[in-house]
Amino acid sequence: MTTIGVLFPGQGSQEKGMGQDVAASDSAALDLWKLAEKESGLPLREIYWDGEAADMADTRALQPALTVVNLSLWLTVKNKLSPAATAGHSLGEFAALGAAGILNMEDCIKAVTLRGRLMAESGGTGHGMAAVVKLPQDAVEEIVATAAKTSGKELRIANYNTPAQFVISGEQEALDAAEALVKEAKGRAIRLAVSGAFHSPLIQEAADEFATFLKTLTWNAPAFPVYHNATALPEPDPEQILTTMQNQMTSSVLWIQTMQTMWATGIREFVEVGPKGVLFKMLKANLGSMEEKWSGLNIGNLEQAQEL
Repeated sequence: MTTIGVLFPGQGSQEKGMGQDVAASDSAALDLWKLAEKESGLPLREIYWDGEAADMADTRALQPALTVVNLSLWLTVKNKLSPAATAGHSLGEFAALGAAGILNMEDCIKAVTLRGRLMAESGGTGHGMAAVVKLPQDAVEEIVATAAKTSGKELRIANYNTPAQFVISGEQEALDAAEALVKEAKGRAIRLAVSGAFHSPLIQEAADEFATFLKTLTWNAPAFPVYHNATALPEPDPEQILTTMQNQMTSSVLWIQTMQTMWATGIREFVEVGPKGVLFKMLKANLGSMEEKWSGLNIGNLEQAQEL
């Protein structure tokens, strides 16, 4: 019985030159880059192979480009793996859908290209996000509730990344109030350079447009379970998967819960397919206390894929 869980990273995992080696050796990977460039109207290879960090952080370019890299790497290793399940962090969930055959790869690229544009355009005045570290979940939840109440503004936990790393998302007044409370509790809040309050109701208009587009795609039964950000659970029914993904943009990313659920179902080997190894580092925080042994591996380039 396989105990392998395949993980796909999201925004923040980009790096210069990502995917270039795979595209040079695999025409299918190069075709994905060309499709993403056609859909986005952006010179993605130029941006990510020769560009500057600021350009690489633009969500319009980043979402299609990183998804291409994740899927390209998956194509190089899929015949070497027999996953029991998969999951992707935020944007990475779409690569997980592609790996499991729920969406075909062309539709994955089209979806994330639109998602990137809509999220880039969703930023309202005074909306933002901040990472909160060095505080436990119950303390962060209490701070968020207090800041939202006292400010009268929207605020929520957008990402449950590790037991000591959360991302909050909302309106400026609520973020300011939360940051003061975090400091008072001896934690640390780090404002993120993003254009909007992602994974919150503040981007509902963008989410509604995206949900309408998702209905036009063909949704298939998964070849293996995909654990979804919004529920931390797998879903076998394609129609229910569609509903879950229609809510993904405004739902919290339940990554701690996803890792714990995958562990509880017997996953003991985690393979991160994507650049930089961000999720591998999170694994140590999420599963480090488990008595039973587990292993993690990052496949971020062609050489690592060939060594698998």
